Amino acid sequence: MIRRERSKAAGATVAELWALYREEKNGRRIAETMQFEWRKMQPFFGHLRPDQVTVDLCRAYAAARREMGKQDGTIWTELGHLRTVFRWAADRKLIAYAPPVERPSKPAPRERWLTDAEIARLLATPKAHHIQLAILLMLSTAGRIGAILELTWDRVSFEGNGQVNLRTTETGPRKGRAVVPMNDGLRAALSQAKAVALTGYVIEWAGQPVKSIKTGFRLACEGAKLAGVSPHTLRHTAAVHLVANGVPMARVSQYLGHSSIAVTERVYGRFAPDHLVKEAAILDFTRLASA
Repeated sequence: MIRRERSKAAGATVAELWALYREEKNGRRIAETMQFEWRKMQPFFGHLRPDQVTVDLCRAYAAARREMGKQDGTIWTELGHLRTVFRWAADRKLIAYAPPVERPSKPAPRERWLTDAEIARLLATPKAHHIQLAILLMLSTAGRIGAILELTWDRVSFEGNGQVNLRTTETGPRKGRAVVPMNDGLRAALSQAKAVALTGYVIEWAGQPVKSIKTGFRLACEGAKLAGVSPHTLRHTAAVHLVANGVPMARVSQYLGHSSIAVTERVYGRFAPDHLVKEAAILDFTRLASA
């Protein structure tokens, strides 16, 4: 495989390396994502060799994408994939070195999360069954939309307390993916969906797996009069509700599939009921006036 790649990549352009990387990742969601990204990136990078990619070109690409109305988060991800391809090619000796790829600063995490009342409105809004099930899965498992759409019935167990395994394989994607138990509401919804399933995928429509719920989710949010809400907001919502209800940070981290509890504490620590309460008490200097 490596020998074949080397023969393909002698003096390879960015377009050829991008295609080789996608070929290796075939069947994973990232391969499909990068296919769509390439439509915008190809005019800037496709005809060049990696050593011809410069910081100025990366900045020009970022500026052009902003003019198209894209946020820095999207640009950060796109150029990140370009960096990944270069590093992958360098690791396989397809290129001499991975050239630097400058990206915009990573945007701060979004603050938006849903209250109980907002969640109730979202779940009550009329919508297609597969959209409702996807929303319930995201809220109940804190799973990312990619993991939810890739979920297959062989990774849903109704035995005992029930479990949902959001990991594709033991060696497949694990970022933010965990094995979590079912709650009663999710078990009921999954049981109904399983009884009428036509495919091996949990989220399906008209006998086909679903690749995107973007339109259906947007319409559901509009019907519930919710602004600034994306599928990732539901993962954030689940985490906030766990922390705010006093779940220990280590257990929240495990539920979210975080690689480190430090990540969980940095993002969600402030939502804990006793967050910095003792520290604030230490700094209550009004006690000195009454001493």
